[in-house]
Amino acid sequence: MTLDTLHFTPWTALAGGVLIGLAAVWLMLAAGRIAGISGIVGGLLRPSAGDVGWRVTFIAGLVAAPWVYRAVAVVPEAQIDAGTAMLVAAGLLVGFGTRLGSGCTSGHGVCGLSRLSWRSLVATLCFMATGFLTVFVVRHVLNVGGGV
Repeated sequence: MTLDTLHFTPWTALAGGVLIGLAAVWLMLAAGRIAGISGIVGGLLRPSAGDVGWRVTFIAGLVAAPWVYRAVAVVPEAQIDAGTAMLVAAGLLVGFGTRLGSGCTSGHGVCGLSRLSWRSLVATLCFMATGFLTVFVVRHVLNVGGGV
């Protein structure tokens, strides 16, 4: 993937962060739920009565948001420098990691840190360190995807 730093503006990043924070707070206040995406999707795989509606609505909002944004803004072209096998392996590893860490970056990194959870702090530090290490090894040690 190539980052387009010429079109990066801190204001759009700030607005995105504010919207994520507002959505997390709204879900907590309205439904008493944590906005952890892996937990929300996992709850759809083992549904319980009266618990499906808000989950489907939340996931539908996540899926629809980029399309709505694309309708009102110019979005730079994305380029993914990985093959299908690499993307499938990465997705499976992320899924395994969310099970191992009892949550994902949204649940721990956004909601857990804002609740001052030590467990979420440790999980987020582990997520970040693993991501940094993985990029370093894949790009610079194995030289996959044209390491710089």
